[in-house]
Amino acid sequence: MRVWVTRAEPGASATARRLVELGHEAVVAPVIGVVLTRGATIDLSGIGALAFTSANGVEAFVTLSAERGLPAFAVGDATAEAALAAGFNTVASAGGDVSALAAAIIARKDKIVGAVLHPSPLKPAGDLVGALAAAGIEARRVALYDIRPLGPAVPEADAVLVHSPSAARALAALLSAKEAPRLSVFALSQACAAPLAGLGFRAVAVSPFPREDALLKLVR
Repeated sequence: MRVWVTRAEPGASATARRLVELGHEAVVAPVIGVVLTRGATIDLSGIGALAFTSANGVEAFVTLSAERGLPAFAVGDATAEAALAAGFNTVASAGGDVSALAAAIIARKDKIVGAVLHPSPLKPAGDLVGALAAAGIEARRVALYDIRPLGPAVPEADAVLVHSPSAARALAALLSAKEAPRLSVFALSQACAAPLAGLGFRAVAVSPFPREDALLKLVR
């Protein structure tokens, strides 16, 4: 099957490699891109841990800071792998979504000395800081990057992978009424599938868990 990978780089190429290993043909054509926030800085005073909600957050953080010694919490395995590859020594994966990440941090709050910093996009999905604050954990967010639509040419494909609501919105704006019906959609979560409702896709399948391994099992 020829599968269109819409997520931003560097994650798109990693997903493409996994698809090829499963015997599919991957077409990398991101519909969104990551841009560092102008003038963004990172203040680590009083910070005891980091919380990453995407590999994009990891990439933005390591671009702006040389700190790798703080313990890091990651929303899922792919984000954890990105943090380990960037040089972080202590990384815990929540294996889920923002709610799972908050629960993982709360479960270990007695081991965190200081506040939790969330390197985030300008428009985060979910309120991680609010969830942590409600549990009595000091937390703050720093917006390091923005997600912007790219508008690539629509490739020839049988199916399309959607990893985020922002990618889903960009995809919905990009496709014509003639293009959608020839594609099957594989979405990482219900939130990723929602912006695509009513566009007439051939089929829409939603991963039972917000993890790429579960998503790729649907494709397989």
